[in-house]
Amino acid sequence: MSARPSVVAIVDDDPRLRESVEELLESAGYVARSYASARALLEEGLASLDLLITDIGMPDMNGFDLRECVRAVRPEMPVFLITGRHEIADQHRARGAAGFFRKPFDGDALLAAVDHALHTETKEDDDGT
Repeated sequence: MSARPSVVAIVDDDPRLRESVEELLESAGYVARSYASARALLEEGLASLDLLITDIGMPDMNGFDLRECVRAVRPEMPVFLITGRHEIADQHRARGAAGFFRKPFDGDALLAAVDHALHTETKEDDDGT
């Protein structure tokens, strides 16, 4: 069985962060796709994605709303929420996310969490559970 690389989407309105996370993911063997907005991701579709990393604070559609859209279509897909707003009082809204990271976050910690989420998802699929 040939394993294809996992595809991870990054949605953030900060181009420097998108580029940085994309490079980090690709250095670990993932296929990274970055989007400047939630709408750009949704227009392309979710079918080919394995995991989503999204900023919470974005114009138009925020990361919480994007997570809900993803859950409606792909409830099994892990969604990581990231934020630069350390005063977020809505942390209870982050519950149920596969991961929650505050900017600046540790790249190794993000990769470990991505690997864990994808490995767990694959293992559950393989076991039929």
